[in-house]
Amino acid sequence: MTRARQHATRLVAEWGHPALADDTALIVSELATNALRHGHVPGRLFRVQLTLTKTRLRIAVSDPRGERLPRPRRPSPRDRHGRGLLIVRALAARWGVRERTVGKEIWAELDLAALPTEP
Repeated sequence: MTRARQHATRLVAEWGHPALADDTALIVSELATNALRHGHVPGRLFRVQLTLTKTRLRIAVSDPRGERLPRPRRPSPRDRHGRGLLIVRALAARWGVRERTVGKEIWAELDLAALPTEP
């Protein structure tokens, strides 16, 4: 998980969007933690994929457990877990779940800052 977070942070900076690195790291961390905690199947790995377009950065984490679809919870102040998707929802412009042939993919998108236009 640490390696995925570090690689995503480095990649986003190399792509020219260092301002998105912290949010990307946190989203990858939360989604990867959920994949390990709720989507783990022995002998199968989770996958992190970043896609950059002209207008957005898409972060997708897939795991092999399609029968366990995530949904945000409302944890009490005493709960030690259950805030990951709330954090993702707060940081991302959009997020969602896509069922796959095997497993599921949870994705989040960050909008790229608009470049100033020249007069």
